[in-house]
Amino acid sequence: MKDKVFLDTNIIVYAHDRSSGKKNAIAKEIIGYLWESKKGVISVQVLQEFFVCVTQKISNPLQIKSARMILEYLSTWEVVVNDKHITLQAIDIQDKFKLSFWDSLIIQAAVQGQAGTLLSEDLPDGQVVMGTKILNPFSGEWKSYL
Repeated sequence: MKDKVFLDTNIIVYAHDRSSGKKNAIAKEIIGYLWESKKGVISVQVLQEFFVCVTQKISNPLQIKSARMILEYLSTWEVVVNDKHITLQAIDIQDKFKLSFWDSLIIQAAVQGQAGTLLSEDLPDGQVVMGTKILNPFSGEWKSYL
């Protein structure tokens, strides 16, 4: 199903970081849309990065108990588990597109999850990798992407 949407960690973090201003509102809107449409896909890596970011890296960190509850809630979405196949494919993406390994792992998880769109602030906006289009929802009207 290519209408699925994979979320990179930064989108989910912004949705729970009240100090992120306009990005907070946009990220909340995106997550709300994905809950209603049931199109959201994430990976184990995204869940792990989310937990570390919201409990240690944002200006007003969440309590561990709150972050855990959010993580449990997000885990009801389709979650891609990074296995050896995904890891090896990520290495190939890293080599071909000259991206970091961790970014390549996110892209391969989106591909594995059959997401037609990967929303990320950090990845190359507009690039298509193995049929998955990377889009920055903060650079334009995100609804027109989906």
